[in-house]
Amino acid sequence: MNLGIVVAFGYGILALVGGIIGYIQAKSKVSLLSGSISGFLIIFAAYSQLQGQTWGLTLAAFVTGILVVFFAFRLARTRKFMPAGLMIIFGILTLAIIVNQIFAS
Repeated sequence: MNLGIVVAFGYGILALVGGIIGYIQAKSKVSLLSGSISGFLIIFAAYSQLQGQTWGLTLAAFVTGILVVFFAFRLARTRKFMPAGLMIIFGILTLAIIVNQIFAS
């Protein structure tokens, strides 16, 4: 298992858990829905790559990139580091590792 798959699983779990926490703390159904969908998509993509599907990490990179842009807009609007800043930092790191894995293969 390469590092790109590991970080994709981790970021997918982080997005999923973040959506659940957003729902618990703020009763935000949007957080629950978006966190669940994006988290499961990234986890599915990592699992697909693990099973030998070459498009898996590309899907994970695409969804992660969308989340980074979304959270950048959210950070600019709210100016609150949590959770947007944390998701941006982990998202950029995840994206860098995944893109490196895509081009290394």
